[in-house]
Amino acid sequence: MPNDPESGGARAATAARVVLVDDDTSFLSALAVNLEAEGYEVAPFHDPEVALAACRLGPQPDAFILDWNMPGMNGIELLAKLRDAGVTTPVMLLTSLSQPVYEELALERGAVDFVDKTRSLSIILKRLDLILGGARAGGVAVDTTAEAALQRGDLALRVEIKRALWKGKEVALSLGEFQIVWALAGRAGDDLSYRELYDLARGEGFVAGQGEEGYRANVRAMIKRIRKKFMEIDPGFDALENYAGFGYRWRRDD
Repeated sequence: MPNDPESGGARAATAARVVLVDDDTSFLSALAVNLEAEGYEVAPFHDPEVALAACRLGPQPDAFILDWNMPGMNGIELLAKLRDAGVTTPVMLLTSLSQPVYEELALERGAVDFVDKTRSLSIILKRLDLILGGARAGGVAVDTTAEAALQRGDLALRVEIKRALWKGKEVALSLGEFQIVWALAGRAGDDLSYRELYDLARGEGFVAGQGEEGYRANVRAMIKRIRKKFMEIDPGFDALENYAGFGYRWRRDD
């Protein structure tokens, strides 16, 4: 994986601690070396059971990066055990399983991001930066009186901490979900295509799902989750509209 020498200084100042868990020792070593070169403090584990024991006993890291496919205990199972143990640290899952059902399961079980492990280091770093920014903001109550970066009716978006508020209450969006809401609300009334929305959540040109346009199922699953999270706050939520066969829009009320 290539290293970006220009970004290491800023990250080194934060000295964020990241726990990596992957049974592929070659991938684990390569990712650990590159993250350390970027200024992160890295604790790599190839055995999920050992990682779990260490996290139960020691100080909590700033983020976890877990492989999905591991023998004995996979990433989803490890995530569940960490949550059962009271560990609330944000988790990124790395996997080659790109079907929407896996992404939906990961986010439903509490992962904050879901990334194909074949993506470049720069993509993983960007997503990790966003996770850590959100985790730092999540350590304190969200200030609902602060000026929003984007206000659209009952929706307020705080881009600097990747937080969404609906009628003053925080909506627990993942990073990819926030990106989609930000794009739709920022262009309220405009129709955004399935491809455009998926590129926002997963990176430009990334192919997922079955067939040439399999990503449409992924987008529909993400929109379904987003709607559900807003409706948990407001059962009458109807700001997200579908343009059949093309994509989605955020309703413009002015």
